[in-house]
Amino acid sequence: MGSVRWAFRCGTWTPSRSEWLFAARCVQREEKDRIGQFVFARDAKSAMAGRLLLRKLVHDRVGIPWSEIRLDRSPRGKPYLAAPLKVGTDSVPEPPSWSFNLSHQGEYAVLAAEQGMQVGVDIMKITMPGSSSVPEFFRIMTRQFTAYEWSVIQSSGLEHQQLAAFYRHWALKESFIKAIGTGLGFNLQRVEFHLPPEPLSQKCALRQTKMLLDEEEEGDWVFEIIFAGCLATSHLQQGFGKQLRTTCPFLKNSCLKPKYFPKCETITILLLLLFVEMISHFNYR
Repeated sequence: MGSVRWAFRCGTWTPSRSEWLFAARCVQREEKDRIGQFVFARDAKSAMAGRLLLRKLVHDRVGIPWSEIRLDRSPRGKPYLAAPLKVGTDSVPEPPSWSFNLSHQGEYAVLAAEQGMQVGVDIMKITMPGSSSVPEFFRIMTRQFTAYEWSVIQSSGLEHQQLAAFYRHWALKESFIKAIGTGLGFNLQRVEFHLPPEPLSQKCALRQTKMLLDEEEEGDWVFEIIFAGCLATSHLQQGFGKQLRTTCPFLKNSCLKPKYFPKCETITILLLLLFVEMISHFNYR
Protein backbone atom coordinates (compact mmCIF):
# COMPACT_ATOMS: atom_id res chain seq x y z
CA MET A 1 0.00 0.00 0.00
CA GLY A 2 1.21 3.48 -0.79
CA SER A 3 1.34 6.49 1.49
CA VAL A 4 2.27 10.04 0.43
CA ARG A 5 2.68 13.29 2.35
CA TRP A 6 3.75 16.32 0.34
CA ALA A 7 3.89 19.99 1.27
CA PHE A 8 4.93 23.00 -0.77
CA ARG A 9 5.74 26.45 0.55
CA CYS A 10 3.95 28.60 -2.01
CA GLY A 11 5.17 31.83 -0.46
CA THR A 12 8.64 31.22 -1.90
CA TRP A 13 7.34 30.32 -5.37
CA THR A 14 7.47 33.24 -7.79
CA PRO A 15 6.61 31.84 -11.23
CA SER A 16 7.22 33.96 -14.28
CA ARG A 17 4.32 34.75 -16.60
CA SER A 18 5.39 32.02 -19.01
CA GLU A 19 5.68 29.48 -16.17
CA TRP A 20 2.24 30.40 -14.88
CA LEU A 21 0.67 30.11 -18.33
CA PHE A 22 2.36 26.77 -18.80
CA ALA A 23 1.09 25.54 -15.42
CA ALA A 24 -2.42 26.63 -16.40
CA ARG A 25 -2.19 24.48 -19.52
CA CYS A 26 -1.39 21.45 -17.37
CA VAL A 27 -4.67 21.50 -15.46
CA GLN A 28 -8.21 21.01 -16.67
CA ARG A 29 -10.26 23.98 -17.83
CA GLU A 30 -12.66 23.79 -14.87
CA GLU A 31 -9.69 23.74 -12.49
CA LYS A 32 -8.17 26.76 -14.20
CA ASP A 33 -11.51 28.58 -14.05
CA ARG A 34 -11.84 27.81 -10.33
CA ILE A 35 -8.31 29.05 -9.66
CA GLY A 36 -9.09 32.22 -11.62
CA GLN A 37 -11.94 33.04 -9.24
CA PHE A 38 -9.61 33.69 -6.31
CA VAL A 39 -9.44 37.37 -5.41
CA PHE A 40 -5.87 37.30 -4.12
CA ALA A 41 -2.93 36.10 -6.20
CA ARG A 42 -1.42 34.21 -3.26
CA ASP A 43 -4.57 32.08 -2.98
CA ALA A 44 -4.57 31.35 -6.70
CA LYS A 45 -0.91 30.37 -6.49
CA SER A 46 -1.56 28.00 -3.58
CA ALA A 47 -4.49 26.41 -5.40
CA MET A 48 -2.42 25.94 -8.56
CA ALA A 49 0.44 24.35 -6.59
CA GLY A 50 -2.03 21.94 -4.99
CA ARG A 51 -3.47 20.87 -8.34
CA LEU A 52 0.01 20.34 -9.78
CA LEU A 53 1.06 18.28 -6.76
CA LEU A 54 -2.05 16.16 -7.21
CA ARG A 55 -1.27 15.53 -10.88
CA LYS A 56 2.31 14.67 -10.06
CA LEU A 57 1.01 12.10 -7.58
CA VAL A 58 -1.25 10.51 -10.20
CA HIS A 59 1.56 10.47 -12.76
CA ASP A 60 4.17 9.06 -10.37
CA ARG A 61 2.06 6.50 -8.50
CA VAL A 62 -0.62 5.49 -11.02
CA GLY A 63 1.49 5.86 -14.14
CA ILE A 64 -0.91 7.98 -16.18
CA PRO A 65 0.74 10.46 -18.58
CA TRP A 66 0.28 14.09 -17.62
CA SER A 67 -1.82 14.84 -20.70
CA GLU A 68 -4.24 11.97 -19.95
CA ILE A 69 -4.95 12.69 -16.30
CA ARG A 70 -8.62 13.44 -15.71
CA LEU A 71 -9.71 14.51 -12.24
CA ASP A 72 -13.23 15.05 -10.99
CA ARG A 73 -14.91 16.07 -7.75
CA SER A 74 -17.51 14.35 -5.63
CA PRO A 75 -20.77 16.23 -4.95
CA ARG A 76 -19.11 17.45 -1.73
CA GLY A 77 -15.99 18.64 -3.54
CA LYS A 78 -13.47 15.88 -2.81
CA PRO A 79 -11.15 15.24 -5.79
CA TYR A 80 -10.82 11.79 -7.31
CA LEU A 81 -9.33 10.19 -10.40
CA ALA A 82 -12.18 10.10 -12.90
CA ALA A 83 -10.97 7.32 -15.20
CA PRO A 84 -8.11 5.28 -13.70
CA LEU A 85 -6.24 2.97 -16.02
CA LYS A 86 -7.24 -0.71 -16.04
CA VAL A 87 -4.02 -2.51 -15.21
CA GLY A 88 -5.37 -5.74 -13.71
CA THR A 89 -5.74 -9.08 -15.49
CA ASP A 90 -7.80 -12.19 -14.88
CA SER A 91 -5.04 -13.64 -12.72
CA VAL A 92 -3.73 -10.39 -11.21
CA PRO A 93 -6.32 -8.09 -9.63
CA GLU A 94 -6.17 -4.35 -10.02
CA PRO A 95 -4.26 -2.56 -7.28
CA PRO A 96 -6.32 -0.63 -4.71
CA SER A 97 -7.29 2.85 -5.84
CA TRP A 98 -5.76 5.99 -4.38
CA SER A 99 -7.57 8.41 -2.12
CA PHE A 100 -6.10 11.90 -1.93
CA ASN A 101 -6.90 15.24 -0.42
CA LEU A 102 -5.56 18.78 -0.63
CA SER A 103 -5.52 21.79 1.64
CA HIS A 104 -3.92 25.20 1.36
CA GLN A 105 -3.77 28.23 3.59
CA GLY A 106 -1.22 30.92 4.24
CA GLU A 107 2.08 30.05 2.57
CA TYR A 108 1.52 26.32 2.23
CA ALA A 109 -0.25 23.80 0.02
CA VAL A 110 -0.35 20.22 1.30
CA LEU A 111 -1.34 16.86 -0.14
CA ALA A 112 -2.02 13.59 1.63
CA ALA A 113 -2.68 10.34 -0.24
CA GLU A 114 -3.32 6.74 0.69
CA GLN A 115 -3.77 3.64 -1.44
CA GLY A 116 -6.81 1.57 -0.52
CA MET A 117 -7.83 3.83 2.39
CA GLN A 118 -9.66 7.10 2.85
CA VAL A 119 -7.59 10.14 3.76
CA GLY A 120 -8.27 13.77 4.65
CA VAL A 121 -5.96 16.69 5.35
CA ASP A 122 -6.39 20.20 6.67
CA ILE A 123 -3.97 23.02 7.41
CA MET A 124 -4.77 26.03 9.54
CA LYS A 125 -2.81 29.20 10.06
CA ILE A 126 -3.28 30.29 13.66
CA THR A 127 -4.21 33.97 13.70
CA MET A 128 -6.07 36.33 15.98
CA PRO A 129 -9.73 36.89 15.02
CA GLY A 130 -9.96 39.83 12.67
CA SER A 131 -13.17 41.52 13.75
CA SER A 132 -13.90 40.22 17.24
CA SER A 133 -12.25 39.38 20.52
CA VAL A 134 -11.16 35.83 21.28
CA PRO A 135 -14.07 35.26 23.73
CA GLU A 136 -16.56 36.55 21.14
CA PHE A 137 -14.97 34.40 18.43
CA PHE A 138 -15.29 31.36 20.68
CA ARG A 139 -18.92 32.25 21.43
CA ILE A 140 -19.72 32.30 17.70
CA MET A 141 -18.09 28.89 17.27
CA THR A 142 -19.71 27.33 20.36
CA ARG A 143 -21.79 24.78 18.47
CA GLN A 144 -18.80 23.32 16.61
CA PHE A 145 -17.22 21.67 19.67
CA THR A 146 -18.32 19.48 22.55
CA ALA A 147 -18.30 20.64 26.17
CA TYR A 148 -15.18 18.53 26.80
CA GLU A 149 -13.34 20.08 23.84
CA TRP A 150 -14.21 23.60 24.98
CA SER A 151 -12.93 22.78 28.46
CA VAL A 152 -9.59 21.74 26.95
CA ILE A 153 -9.40 24.78 24.67
CA GLN A 154 -10.30 27.37 27.30
CA SER A 155 -7.99 25.88 29.92
CA SER A 156 -4.95 26.01 27.64
CA GLY A 157 -3.57 29.22 29.13
CA LEU A 158 -3.35 32.67 27.61
CA GLU A 159 -5.50 33.71 24.66
CA HIS A 160 -2.91 32.82 22.02
CA GLN A 161 -2.53 29.37 23.58
CA GLN A 162 -6.30 28.92 23.56
CA LEU A 163 -6.37 29.86 19.88
CA ALA A 164 -3.65 27.31 19.14
CA ALA A 165 -5.73 24.61 20.86
CA PHE A 166 -8.85 25.81 19.05
CA TYR A 167 -7.29 25.56 15.58
CA ARG A 168 -5.76 22.21 16.40
CA HIS A 169 -9.19 20.81 17.24
CA TRP A 170 -10.77 22.56 14.26
CA ALA A 171 -8.25 21.14 11.78
CA LEU A 172 -8.80 17.64 13.19
CA LYS A 173 -12.53 17.94 12.59
CA GLU A 174 -12.00 19.37 9.10
CA SER A 175 -9.64 16.56 8.14
CA PHE A 176 -12.17 13.96 9.32
CA ILE A 177 -15.13 15.31 7.37
CA LYS A 178 -12.90 15.74 4.31
CA ALA A 179 -11.86 12.10 4.59
CA ILE A 180 -15.43 10.80 4.78
CA GLY A 181 -16.58 13.31 2.14
CA THR A 182 -19.69 14.61 3.88
CA GLY A 183 -18.93 18.32 3.72
CA LEU A 184 -19.82 20.96 6.28
CA GLY A 185 -23.35 19.62 6.68
CA PHE A 186 -21.94 17.11 9.15
CA ASN A 187 -22.73 17.89 12.79
CA LEU A 188 -19.27 18.51 14.23
CA GLN A 189 -20.47 17.91 17.79
CA ARG A 190 -20.86 14.23 16.85
CA VAL A 191 -17.07 13.90 16.87
CA GLU A 192 -14.93 14.62 19.93
CA PHE A 193 -11.16 14.60 19.99
CA HIS A 194 -8.93 13.70 22.93
CA LEU A 195 -5.43 15.02 22.35
CA PRO A 196 -2.30 13.41 23.78
CA PRO A 197 -0.47 15.27 26.56
CA GLU A 198 2.87 15.19 24.71
CA PRO A 199 3.94 18.47 23.10
CA LEU A 200 4.18 18.67 19.33
CA SER A 201 7.62 17.92 17.91
CA GLN A 202 9.49 19.06 14.82
CA LYS A 203 10.91 15.58 14.22
CA CYS A 204 7.85 13.34 14.19
CA ALA A 205 4.08 13.37 14.06
CA LEU A 206 1.85 12.73 17.04
CA ARG A 207 -0.46 9.78 16.38
CA GLN A 208 -2.01 9.27 19.83
CA THR A 209 -5.08 11.43 19.22
CA LYS A 210 -8.33 9.58 19.96
CA MET A 211 -11.69 10.31 18.36
CA LEU A 212 -15.15 9.61 19.72
CA LEU A 213 -18.03 9.38 17.25
CA ASP A 214 -21.45 9.66 18.86
CA GLU A 215 -19.71 9.17 22.24
CA GLU A 216 -18.05 5.89 21.19
CA GLU A 217 -14.32 5.63 20.52
CA GLU A 218 -13.40 4.93 16.90
CA GLY A 219 -10.26 2.83 16.66
CA ASP A 220 -10.08 2.49 12.87
CA TRP A 221 -8.79 6.01 12.26
CA VAL A 222 -5.24 7.26 12.79
CA PHE A 223 -4.66 11.00 13.18
CA GLU A 224 -1.26 12.54 12.55
CA ILE A 225 -0.51 16.06 13.77
CA ILE A 226 2.72 17.57 12.51
CA PHE A 227 4.69 20.48 13.95
CA ALA A 228 7.81 21.98 12.40
CA GLY A 229 9.97 25.10 12.54
CA CYS A 230 8.93 27.50 9.80
CA LEU A 231 12.48 28.01 8.54
CA ALA A 232 14.15 24.65 9.07
CA THR A 233 11.56 22.46 7.40
CA SER A 234 8.40 22.59 5.37
CA HIS A 235 6.46 20.48 7.84
CA LEU A 236 3.25 22.31 8.64
CA GLN A 237 3.29 23.58 12.12
CA GLN A 238 1.57 24.85 15.16
CA GLY A 239 3.01 27.50 17.45
CA PHE A 240 2.65 31.16 18.28
CA GLY A 241 4.82 34.23 18.15
CA LYS A 242 6.71 35.75 15.24
CA GLN A 243 6.94 32.50 13.32
CA LEU A 244 4.45 31.38 10.68
CA ARG A 245 1.87 29.35 12.54
CA THR A 246 -0.02 26.42 11.08
CA THR A 247 -1.45 23.18 12.33
CA CYS A 248 -1.92 20.26 9.99
CA PRO A 249 -3.42 16.94 11.06
CA PHE A 250 -3.59 13.99 8.71
CA LEU A 251 -5.78 11.01 9.17
CA LYS A 252 -6.07 7.61 7.60
CA ASN A 253 -7.91 4.46 8.54
CA SER A 254 -4.80 2.35 8.86
CA CYS A 255 -1.98 1.86 11.33
CA LEU A 256 0.66 1.85 8.58
CA LYS A 257 3.75 3.88 9.33
CA PRO A 258 3.33 7.30 7.66
CA LYS A 259 5.82 9.06 5.47
CA TYR A 260 6.37 12.55 6.74
CA PHE A 261 6.90 15.72 4.79
CA PRO A 262 10.39 16.17 3.37
CA LYS A 263 12.67 19.09 4.13
CA CYS A 264 11.95 22.42 2.46
CA GLU A 265 15.02 22.05 0.22
CA THR A 266 13.49 18.85 -1.11
CA ILE A 267 10.19 20.62 -1.69
CA THR A 268 11.95 23.30 -3.74
CA ILE A 269 13.61 20.60 -5.82
CA LEU A 270 10.25 18.88 -6.14
CA LEU A 271 8.75 21.97 -7.75
CA LEU A 272 11.63 22.24 -10.19
CA LEU A 273 11.27 18.57 -11.07
CA LEU A 274 7.55 19.12 -11.36
CA PHE A 275 7.99 21.63 -14.16
CA VAL A 276 10.65 19.48 -15.82
CA GLU A 277 8.27 16.53 -15.84
CA MET A 278 5.42 18.63 -17.16
CA ILE A 279 7.62 19.80 -20.01
CA SER A 280 8.60 16.20 -20.71
CA HIS A 281 5.17 14.59 -20.45
CA PHE A 282 2.57 17.21 -21.32
CA ASN A 283 1.27 16.83 -24.85
CA TYR A 284 0.62 20.24 -26.40
CA ARG A 285 -2.67 20.37 -28.29
